[in-house]
Amino acid sequence: MNIHELESELQKIKVPRNCYSIMKGGLPNEVYCLTAEGGNWIVYYSERGSRTGLTSFKSEADACNYFYNKLKIYGKR
Repeated sequence: MNIHELESELQKIKVPRNCYSIMKGGLPNEVYCLTAEGGNWIVYYSERGSRTGLTSFKSEADACNYFYNKLKIYGKR
C-alpha cells in the first residue's frame, strides 16, 4: 500500500479526517502522523508539540500498513 491507497482505504472505512495527518509533517495537535524524513517513513502521535510512539520504517508500504492498522479502530463501517 502507498500513501494514496492508504488515504483511500481510510476514507472507505470512514476514519474521521481530523484523526490523522499524512505527509504534512509538523506537530498538529492530537493526531496520528505519517511523513517521510531523511529517507525513512515516520509514524507518530502528535500531541502538545511532542512526538510520541515514534516508529520508523524503511519502506512506504510497511509504514502505510502500520498506519492503517493503528487507525482502523476509528473507522465507522
